[in-house]
Parts: sequence; structure tokens; C-alpha cells
Amino acid sequence: MIAIRPRPLRRAALVCLLVLTPVLCASGCGLSAELDRESNPERTPTPTPSRPAPPPVSIEPLPSPAASEPSPAVPGQQAEGCPESGLRFAADQGDAAMGLRAMGLDVTNCGDEPYELNGYPAVTVLDGSGEAFPGVRTVQGTDQVSMAPEDPGPRPLTLAPGESAHAALYWRMNNTSGVYLRVAPKKGDDTVTVRPPYPLDIGPENVLGTTAWQPSTRS
Repeated sequence: MIAIRPRPLRRAALVCLLVLTPVLCASGCGLSAELDRESNPERTPTPTPSRPAPPPVSIEPLPSPAASEPSPAVPGQQAEGCPESGLRFAADQGDAAMGLRAMGLDVTNCGDEPYELNGYPAVTVLDGSGEAFPGVRTVQGTDQVSMAPEDPGPRPLTLAPGESAHAALYWRMNNTSGVYLRVAPKKGDDTVTVRPPYPLDIGPENVLGTTAWQPSTRS
């Protein structure tokens, strides 16, 4: 018996498949192209739908720390012009870095006579109604306020009329605000109440360190 080998038949089928493939492809491609011509005779490109732009995000500004309304009945507020003491106090806008807060305090001799100054200012932090914050301690020097600069120490000063001296206040950030400062050239002197441009976020049970009066370098 002689075995029949199907190789020629397989080869013929393969040849037919290779011959028919371009024809089928051409007819299929031609049909696709014809449908495309009928649906879009002008050959205009079909626009790709784009996603609508997201609505703009509205960012509301943070409330100003000076928004707390103080009581108009706070006693001892510094009057306009030159007070009877001949000294006028002013606090600046302050500065902040890594939880450390700083604020400058200036005293100006607005009187007609020289004024002798030596030591540290007396400062008490008040709330919006003019009451002292419970637990806030004011200390001479900056050793008890973490990361505060070194206190240069006291020195005797003579302020001629129109001259000023400067001291710095330091404290650590807390979650409540002192609106006013009750200040005096030194402990035991008559006090006046001034309102800084921004509150002190010192909070209760905190320490306010003060440097000694120094000649003012500000114009």
C-alpha cells in the first residue's frame, strides 16, 4: 500500500488564500471608503469633541486678624497729638517666622524737655474690651521666648525733643488675639493704651518678652 501525501493540496490552498486576500481587502477597503465619501462628501475633518473647561475655583481670602471689633469703652487710650507726659508710643505691624512673633514698640519725645530713659518698657496685653489676658506674663529680656534674638540689655538714654527709642516684643504663636497694649516707659510710670496695626496672637498662659530701650534707627 502506498501512503498519500497531502502536501500539494495544502500548497494549492495556500496559493489560493494569498491570491484572494488582496481582492477581499480591496473590496473591503473600497466599501469603507465609499461609505466615508457618502457620509462626508466634502472631506471635512470630523471635529474631536473636547471636554468643557472646569469652572474657575473661587478662593476666598482669609479673614484679616484685625477684624475683631474692640469695645469703644476701652479706658486710657492714647489721645491724638502729644500726651501730657510728653511721650507718644506706637507699635509697628510686626513680623512672624516659624511660630515666633515679633513687634516693635517706639516711644517718641514729643514734649519740649529732654527725657531720661533707662531699662525696659512696661507692657500688658489687653483683649478687645480692654481687659488683661489672664496668664500672659511680660518679662524683661528674651531668654524665656524660644528662638527670640538676644536682648541687647539696658542702657541710659536721653531723648531730646523729637527723638525716639525702640524696643522689641517677642512671643510664641497661640490661637487668641490681644487687641491692645497698655504701655509705660518703665514699670511704675503712668500708662497709656495703644492699638497695634495687627493683634498679638499670644493667647493665655504665654510669655511676652521685651528688649531694653535702644536708640531708634528709624527715620
